[in-house]
Amino acid sequence: MRRVDFIYFDAGGGHRAAANALSQVMTQQQRPFEIRLVNLQELLDEMDIFRKVTGLRLQDLYNLMLKKGWTLGSPQLMVGMHAVIRLFHPKTVRLLEAFWRETRPDMVVSLVPNLDRALGESLARALPGVPFVTILTDIADYPPHFWIERQVQHFICGSDKAVEQVRTVGHPDATVHRVSGMILNPRFYEIEPLPDADRAAARAALGFDPAKPVGLVLFGGEGSAAMLPIARALDDRQLILICGKNAKLRERLQALPHRAPLFVEGFTKEVPRYMQLADYFIGKPGPGSISEAVAMRLPVIVERNAWTLPQERYNAEWIRSMGVGIVLPHFRGIARAVEDLLAPDAYSRFREATGRQHNRAVFEIPDILERIAQSGGATPPGATQPGK
Repeated sequence: MRRVDFIYFDAGGGHRAAANALSQVMTQQQRPFEIRLVNLQELLDEMDIFRKVTGLRLQDLYNLMLKKGWTLGSPQLMVGMHAVIRLFHPKTVRLLEAFWRETRPDMVVSLVPNLDRALGESLARALPGVPFVTILTDIADYPPHFWIERQVQHFICGSDKAVEQVRTVGHPDATVHRVSGMILNPRFYEIEPLPDADRAAARAALGFDPAKPVGLVLFGGEGSAAMLPIARALDDRQLILICGKNAKLRERLQALPHRAPLFVEGFTKEVPRYMQLADYFIGKPGPGSISEAVAMRLPVIVERNAWTLPQERYNAEWIRSMGVGIVLPHFRGIARAVEDLLAPDAYSRFREATGRQHNRAVFEIPDILERIAQSGGATPPGATQPGK
């Protein structure tokens, strides 16, 4: 039984969700691994310079930015964050090296960006030959030093774009593994299709007219203040609004006057069921949310502008290239976009496009990890050494 560490943090929630989903599937499949989930934020808490300056941990600061919509200028903020990471890199490596020496994993799998250089370098120092794997939980990288580093390791990528980016940096083909999309919770595969009569009854139970379209509005686990103007602009549309952990937002939406029925939900594990009852998705172009919507055959509407997080901007290009939805410069145009999307011919095209996506990544990755583990961490020919 090999011991494998899944490294995650709670900035945005998608990293933990991916780690949990993959761990759940591998446990169900009885893979020969003892899986440990490791919160990187907790390991590095003693040196979290962001908390010393602001009183908030880095992951909490990030989540506050999402909740408040303080994302304008985020590319410049990332440059500053990377400067801080470089400044504290030696100390980060020492802390992680001591952790690996004490816990002695047989493989380390990172599901976090920005700190993979320190993770890989510290592991190579502490436990030479132990495989290091990065699973990109974004559709593509946002170089430099976001997901892809020049060091001996493996990469698991959910798009052709990400594979191209890894190869461009110089990693050999033997270390680059293509899967069919982002990691989704197994519930998205386990949910049973609803007969039309049952789906109509379930929609009616939420207060909707089953014969009219229902939109689902979701902005991740922290919600977003952008949901309020969207709901106001779609005053005549039936909407499911999922607010995540943002209790104040939920209260404001529940109190919002609205001509068409609204169903407002907080944090929930029933996103697959709500998507099953909806006809289209509105949200930010996060890799998890749009992948979930597409898996449930929901055409998507997102915006891409200066407020969009830099690592999510390529996702808008992916939506356009796959034909699975509409990308707006601003949600001010949401009412017209919904009208255009729901036009019968257009909606049919978008639905067909979602049906062409067959994402089985969460079931493909365990085989890849098992092959890497069985290789014994041997350095593939032509691999670049750490720090070179």
